[in-house]
Amino acid sequence: MKHLVVLTGAGMSAESGIKTFRDANGLWEGHDVMEVASPIGFAKNPELVLDFYNQRRRQLLSVSPNLAHRALADLETTYQVSIITQNVDDLHERAGSTNVLHLHGELLKARSTYNETDVFPWKADIKLGDLCQKGHQIRPHIVWFGEAVPLIDEAINICQTADILVIIGTSLQVYPAASLMAYTPKSARVYYIDPHPAPNIGNHIQLIAEKATTGMQKLTALI
Repeated sequence: MKHLVVLTGAGMSAESGIKTFRDANGLWEGHDVMEVASPIGFAKNPELVLDFYNQRRRQLLSVSPNLAHRALADLETTYQVSIITQNVDDLHERAGSTNVLHLHGELLKARSTYNETDVFPWKADIKLGDLCQKGHQIRPHIVWFGEAVPLIDEAINICQTADILVIIGTSLQVYPAASLMAYTPKSARVYYIDPHPAPNIGNHIQLIAEKATTGMQKLTALI
């Protein structure tokens, strides 16, 4: 069974109603990204950061996987599918995908501010005063700007065994995630689904300039 590796970004979940990471002026839901997605921002104004993610979490619980998520899950009948996502939602899992690696964390989990490996499921709001079992404030289980990406080595290992690489809904501008494509074997076929693709992607990549749902329909006819 061929190994199909999928890299997904914000465009994958946009059609489910999850807003993309940030708009053209660099703001995220009206906030400077560093205010709500960095350790410095959290130290400066933890209530703002917690409220920001509380709103994102509530939104996530109100939406459903789209046809693109479901199409990827269906591919598990004919391929060994590994999904590496930059998204912090659980829509891949809810659609039925069974092998999902979240590079940037998961919105429906929390972790201790004292021990980053103390991670646990969390679907409610996080408030100041919510503590881990050892008495430390908890925070969203999100990889913020300025923090290491703990799963990047595992993601590299996955890419190194790809027969087919599919990139969906990402600008290929956020590193280290954007570098993963370089670790796939030269023999791997590469497809890129995005209505606004990154420039200069290379002649070896087959571009499908569509949003995720219609792009996945075209992809399944090609592979």
